[in-house]
Amino acid sequence: MHIKMVVFDLDGTLLRSDKTVSPRTIDTLRRCQAAGIKNAYATGRGSSADVLVPHGLCSGKITLNGATARVCDDSGETVVYSRRIPYVTARPFLLACHARGLKMTSEADGVHYTNHPPPSGAWGNAIAHWQLTDFATHDLDAEKIYSYDLSAEDIDFIMQALPADLYGVMAVDGVLMIMHREATKAKAVAALAATWGIAQHDIAAFGDDLNDLDMLQYAGKGIAMGNASDAVKAAADTSCDTNDNNGVAQWLEENILCQVT
Repeated sequence: MHIKMVVFDLDGTLLRSDKTVSPRTIDTLRRCQAAGIKNAYATGRGSSADVLVPHGLCSGKITLNGATARVCDDSGETVVYSRRIPYVTARPFLLACHARGLKMTSEADGVHYTNHPPPSGAWGNAIAHWQLTDFATHDLDAEKIYSYDLSAEDIDFIMQALPADLYGVMAVDGVLMIMHREATKAKAVAALAATWGIAQHDIAAFGDDLNDLDMLQYAGKGIAMGNASDAVKAAADTSCDTNDNNGVAQWLEENILCQVT
């Protein structure tokens, strides 16, 4: 394999269960950089990703499931891909969900515009910027819409109410994420690769959850984490160890860095 770009999900993939990146993984990714390989993360998270990933470890950042992709270098960050949900599309949908009593949030530029305060606990506490919002007057395009604490009937309602140009995917943590149909990790990865002149077959991608499927299938080598769902493992080309056992680092060391002299 002649891998020129490595892209990885964060939660359940690069991050351990305590939401840290292991020293071994950091060292391995630094070695990839030294070998001329581009590192990028692709996450459902927004601005909180920057807090979790050591500065300078990634030359590319894909956030909010592919709604935005940025190239990072010494001069700063440049957006190379963006697919937002127009507020005129989102508003009727958000109002219908609000009328049903669902907890809905429209996320844009690091702010969570919501009809309900964030939940208690580690996940909710990580939301630094949120604002109680009347969706009837909200006029900002969203990078991502999400909902949680959903029953099976609620999920059915949301999926049936979705406008045709949006899609939804359920994460393992029970959050239903809704994006523009062109906001996918695969499309964002393709945009980053094109910026760097990297071919599809020279990309290796790591993931564990359903929102990683298209990225793993797009990459020349799709690697499922040992802790990945069965659907993700079935769709990937191969698998590695778990996120808590340095799975990403192990695979890169054994399959890529061993070839670098």
